[in-house]
Formats: sequence, structure tokens, C-alpha cells
Amino acid sequence: MADSSSTHRNDAIRTAAQEADIVALRDRLQLSIRRICPAWLAQHADDMIQTALMRVLAARGESDRGVRGGEGNQPVASSYLEKAAYSALVDEIRRQRRRREVSMEESFEAPTEQRATTNPERIAAGREIGRALLACLDRLVRARRLAVTLYLQGHSVPEAAALLAWTVKRTENLVFRGLADVRRCLTARGMTP
Repeated sequence: MADSSSTHRNDAIRTAAQEADIVALRDRLQLSIRRICPAWLAQHADDMIQTALMRVLAARGESDRGVRGGEGNQPVASSYLEKAAYSALVDEIRRQRRRREVSMEESFEAPTEQRATTNPERIAAGREIGRALLACLDRLVRARRLAVTLYLQGHSVPEAAALLAWTVKRTENLVFRGLADVRRCLTARGMTP
């Protein structure tokens, strides 16, 4: 019985030591990522820390099995942590940039399949509305123009806030006021719903 409790206690001590080691690794990675992370990606820092931590632990797992020829309990070199942090940052930047952006001009063009069956007058009217909308957007203050353009492209207010690195409340106000300005401008041009 004493042998079983001793084994159980040793396992508990080993598990506690491993957890403390993981916490220490996470803290070191957090410092590395926060140091190199640009402000526009700061909200994704925790995701990058987790990604880097998983990479480090996976590499240490290989080390534990003897694949790399080291001991799993050896301290991880700071240079390796920096490389893991940098790699996680680059992956996050690539992930953020992968989102395809559609320009406002492209979104006003009718698809080629519909052009043959759609009334030419309707196409001309749609283009005229599109040009008027672009002209009204150009008259907006830059911040409102950015917020309204993202909103019109289908982004929700929280998504637009994340893309612009603004607060949700600021973005919501800019979208609301910008849309009101666009409506007034379109009405002044004789275009009403």
C-alpha cells in the first residue's frame, strides 16, 4: 500500500512540476510575442501565444521520445522561443491577410451571367447609383468613409472595428453617422429609395 501511495505522490509531484514548467514557458512566450506584436494584431496575441506554446511543447514531446536526442526537462533556449514566437506572428499575419478584399468598383459590376438576361436600363441605373454612392463616400471624412465602406461590403460593426483597430462603439457611431451622411448626399442627388 505504501508503494502505491508513493508512486501516486511521485506522479503528482511530476505533474505539478510539468504544469509549472508549462506556465513558465507560456510567460516567456508571452513576453516574446508582446515585444514583437504590432498594435493592429494585439487582440490576437493570446492566440499567437497558444500557437507558439503548442509548437514548443510538440518539439519537447519529440525530445522526450528521443527524436531530437535531448531531455524533455531541459530548459528551452531563448532563441528557440523567439523563433516560435516570430513564426506564430508571421502565421497570424498571413491568416489575417488571406481574407479576400473586394473593391467597391468590383461589387457594383453585375455578374456576367446576369448581364445577358437583365434589362440594360436596369444595369445603367445600377451603375449610376454605384457612381453616386462612390461620390458620396468620397465626400465623407476618412474615418467615416472607412467604417461605412467596410459596413457596405458586408462586415459587421465588430468585424469592422477589429479590422480598423478601433473600439466597437466608435465604429458603430462612425457607421451610423456615415450612413446618415450618405443618405443625405444621395437624396440631394435625387436618389431616394
